[in-house]
Order: sequence, then structure tokens, then C-alpha cells
Amino acid sequence: MNRIKQPIFVRFRLQDRILFMKRLGMIMRSGIPLMEALRMLGDESRTRSSTYIYKSLIADVSNGQSLSSGLARFERHFGEFCVNIIRVGEASGTLRENLEYLAEDMKRKQALRRKVVGALVYPAVIVVATIGIVTMLTIYIFPKIIPIFASVKTTLPLSTRVLITISNFLSAWGVLLFFGVAAFVFCLIFLMRIPNVRYWFDHLLLHIPLFGALSRYYNLANISRTMALLLRSDVRIVAALDLAAASTRDLAYRRALVVARDRVIQGQDISQYFRQSPRLFPEMFVQMIVIGESTGSLSDAFEYSAEIYEEEISELTKNLTTLLEPVLMIVMGLIVGFIAVSIITPIYSITQSLGPR
Repeated sequence: MNRIKQPIFVRFRLQDRILFMKRLGMIMRSGIPLMEALRMLGDESRTRSSTYIYKSLIADVSNGQSLSSGLARFERHFGEFCVNIIRVGEASGTLRENLEYLAEDMKRKQALRRKVVGALVYPAVIVVATIGIVTMLTIYIFPKIIPIFASVKTTLPLSTRVLITISNFLSAWGVLLFFGVAAFVFCLIFLMRIPNVRYWFDHLLLHIPLFGALSRYYNLANISRTMALLLRSDVRIVAALDLAAASTRDLAYRRALVVARDRVIQGQDISQYFRQSPRLFPEMFVQMIVIGESTGSLSDAFEYSAEIYEEEISELTKNLTTLLEPVLMIVMGLIVGFIAVSIITPIYSITQSLGPR
């Protein structure tokens, strides 16, 4: 077989992964063998990256390797969790079902992520717009009016003097300040790559009003959905916690799941450790896990918890925009109003002093 040429950048988006799992499961449901199914999908690929991935999978499967072994070469794109679910499906004869479960799981997580991102877009736009308006007024418009104020020998209002000081500072040091902020952001991004720094940031985020609840619900929904899928696929609880930790980006929750795994190995119930971390695992979540352990239906308990927290996120994202909109508009109005008053008040005083006596 000819050597498969690898693109410089291999990119396989989440939507591509969802379609891969869903279509492969649908094709296999009709009784078409895995090799033929992969060829059918490869013939429909439109990007160099997807073509490369499909050709690699076809080559591996034709050489006698399993699908999970072929996907393991692209673990950076599919993730350890996905590869292991497919490996379990191959071992238990439920590959088709597991592929469809994965597609639905990814689709739900994608919808969840879009809700969270969508809730944060509006506040970000308002903040950027406020900064842009203030910058334009203080750097470009206000300096053209300052000579008029300087030509009149009168005491300017305090707000105007404060605005003049800010305007002079930004005019003289604005460029340096911009690069300083940019350097700070780059340093922050670099520091976030350090595990301990990222851990404390993720932990701190949980204490911020509204955003802490959003982060908590988002992580609990994802973890519950992952655990439910793994346990339903007959993955042992220790291995399931390990895989759930590996697929969780929030380091506070990742470390908690690793500790929970160690406690389970020592013979403790998973709910026992969760109850000791109320900031990460609320009482309602713990109670669901206790019921699941008592009745032997832990996968159902995680499934129900995922549905609960997905609904909580839906409500919270709706309320977040409703709550933040008036606050942001008031803050924006105060800032712009302060600048407007600082400009209009001295102009009004000057016109009054120049009028007939």
C-alpha cells in the first residue's frame, strides 16, 4: 500500500467527530462491515485532514488492527475517553451502540458548550464597546477641547480635571499601556499552562458569583454524562473515574476525580469522598450518587444528574444575560455620562461667562 501523506496540520473538529461516530454507527447498523463503512466515509471526505484520517484507519483495519487501535494514533483529536469507549464496544460486541452513544454524548456536550459561550458573549461585547467608546473620547475627542478650557482662566470642575489627567496620561503613555496589558495577558496565558496555577484559577472561579455556579454546573453535567456512558458500557468504576478525570479540562475537578478513584481503590464509596468536597459536589449531586450506589443503578444516577445540571445551565444562561444586562448598561451609562458631564459642564460655564452682563 502506498504511503499516506500526512498534512502539515491535522485538524478534526468536534462536529467532524460527531458526524464520524453517527454515520459509522448508522452504516454498521445496516449490516455493512467495518472496512466497507470506513471506505464509504472516506469517499465522502472533503478536507485533507479527514481524508488522511480515514485512509489511515482503513490501512490499520485492513492490516488486522482494531478500530480503537487506529483511533489511538489520533488520540489528540478523538481523546482517550472516545478511544476507550470504542475499545470496550469492540470487546463486548456493542461497537455500533457505543458509536451512537458517543455521537449523542458529543452532541449534548457541544450544545452545552454553546450555551455557556453564548451566555458570555453579550457581557464581553458590552465591555469591549465600553472600553472602545471611552478610549475614543479620552484620546481623540477630548484632547481637541482641552485648549479651549486652558484659554479661559477659570477653575474647572473636579470631574473635568480628573478627565484631563486621564486623557493626558493615555495620550502620553497609551501605547506603552497597551503593550503592557498585552504582555500581561500573554504572561497570564503562559502561566495558565502551569498545572498548579491552572488548578488554583479553576478553584477560584468556583467562588465567583454566577460564573462559579456556571462552571460548577458545566463540569458536573459533563462528568455525569461521561460516567453514565462509561458505566453503561460496563467499564469498571475505577477505570471510569480515571477516564472521566482525563476528559475533564477543569483541574479542580480532575484532581478531585483522581482522589475519588484512589479512595474507591481503598474500599470507600464514591459518594463518601464527594460529600467531603461540597464546593465541587453539591448535596443534591451526592444524594443522587448515594441512591445509585444503594440500588446498583449508578449509571442511571449519573445520567439523571447530567440532565438536571444541563437544565440548570439552560436556566442560568437565560438568567445570566437578564441579570448582567442592566448592570452592564448602568456601568456603561455612568462612565459615558461622567465623560459627557466633564465636557459639557465647563463649556456651559464658559458660554455663560461670555454672555451679556
